[in-house]
Amino acid sequence: MTGFAISSYGTFLNMVALNLYVYAVTGRALAVGVFMAVRLAAGFVAGLAAGAMLARWSPKSVMLWANVAQAAAMLFLILAPDGLHTVSLSVVSAVAGFCGTVFMVALRSSVPDIVGDERKNWANSFMVSGRSLAMVAGFASSGVVVSLLGYTAAFLVDMATFLVCALTVALLPLALSPVGRGDGESLENGEHGEAVGDDGGAEDVGRRSRRRFLSRFVALGAAPALALMVLLRGVDALGSSSHNAALPVYSTEFDADNPAVFVSVFWCVWALGNILVQQVLQRYTRRTERTVGALGFGLGTIAMSGAFILAFAGLPWAATIAIALVAGAADGLTEVSYTSHLQTLPGPVRTHAFGTSATVENLGFGVGMIVVAAALDSFTALSVVGVAHGVAIAVALVFVVRLLRQRGVAEAESESTSAENSGDRKGADDAGPACGGRRDGAEVSGS
Repeated sequence: MTGFAISSYGTFLNMVALNLYVYAVTGRALAVGVFMAVRLAAGFVAGLAAGAMLARWSPKSVMLWANVAQAAAMLFLILAPDGLHTVSLSVVSAVAGFCGTVFMVALRSSVPDIVGDERKNWANSFMVSGRSLAMVAGFASSGVVVSLLGYTAAFLVDMATFLVCALTVALLPLALSPVGRGDGESLENGEHGEAVGDDGGAEDVGRRSRRRFLSRFVALGAAPALALMVLLRGVDALGSSSHNAALPVYSTEFDADNPAVFVSVFWCVWALGNILVQQVLQRYTRRTERTVGALGFGLGTIAMSGAFILAFAGLPWAATIAIALVAGAADGLTEVSYTSHLQTLPGPVRTHAFGTSATVENLGFGVGMIVVAAALDSFTALSVVGVAHGVAIAVALVFVVRLLRQRGVAEAESESTSAENSGDRKGADDAGPACGGRRDGAEVSGS
C-alpha cells in the first residue's frame, strides 16, 4: 500500500503538471484534450490486453515493469531535446495510460494471493484510503512544486515515485508464475491438462492462449449479473467524467473570486469521506464477518450519484461540503465492494474480469469527457451532471432489483431444500451476500 500510495501521489501530481506543461509547450488548449485522449485510448487497449499478459507473465513481473516503464518514460520526457517535445509527450501519455491500467489490473487481481481471501476486504480498504490521501496530497502540492521548482522537478518527483513503487513490488513475496498456472493451467498444458510435446511450438501455445482468452470472456458474458455489474461500473465512470469536467465551471459560478479554493476544499472533503468509510467497513467486516458485497456496490452507486447531483444544485457552502463528504463515503464503498466482489472469481477469470472492467471504465470516462465538454457549452452544470449521474442511478436500480429478486429466489430454494432434508443442510453461511451469507462470492453474479 505504501508503494502504491507513493506512486499514486506522483500520478496525481503529474496530472496537473503534465497538463500545464502540454499547454505551455503547444500553446493550444486542444492539445491538452488530445493528450488526455491518447492516455485514455492506451488505457482502453491495456484493459483488453491485461488478461493475456497476466496469463503469460507473473503479476509481480507485470507490476514491476509497469512502474519501471513509466519511470523511463518520464526520464525520456526530461532528457528529450526541444525538437522532440511533442513526441516525448505522446510517449508519456501512452505509457502512462497503458502501464497504469495494467498495473491496477495486476494489483487488484493479486490482492487475494498477497494477503489471503480472508483479508482482501481489509487490503482493498487500506489501498483506497492510501490512494485518497495521495490524491489530496498530489493535487494540493502540484501548484507549489510547479511554481517554485518548475516542471523538471515535478517530473523527477513523479519518476522517483514509480521507482519506489517498483522497489516495493520487487520485495513482495509473491509467486513468480502466470495467473492460472497454480491451478494446473500453464502455457505448456492444453485445455484439459494434456501434455504438449516439444513439437507443439509457440504457434500451438498461442492458439491455446487465444482460446482460453475467448472462453473466459464467454464465461463472463454467461453471468448476466456480473456483466451488468461491469456495465454499471462503466456508466459510473461516465458520471464521474461529468462532475470532473463540470466542477471547474460550477466553482467559477459559485465563487468567482476564488474558484480554486472551492475545488480544493471539495476534493479534500470528498477524500475525507472516502477514508472515513473505510474505517467503518473494516470494523463492520471484523464484527460481523460479512461484507457489503454486490448489493452494497449497487446501493453505494445510487447514493454517490445522487450526492454528486445535489453538489451542483446551488446549495449553501456548508450543505455542499456535507454532500461532498457523503459522495466520498459512497465512492469509497463502491470501490471496495466492487473490487472485493471481482476478487472472489477464480484466478484466470478474475484477471480478465478486471481487464474488461478497466476497458469499460476507460471507455465510459473517455466518451463522457467528450460528450460532457460539448454539453457544458449549451447547458448548465447541474443539468449535465444530473443526466449523466441519472443514467448511473437508473442502471444501478436495475442491478439492485435483479439482486434482490435473485436473493428471493435463492432463499425460497434454500427453504424448500431445508424442509426436504429436515434441516441437515448447512450451506447458508456460504450462500453469498445477496443470500444473507458471509462470503462476497461470485454466486451473486451467476457464476
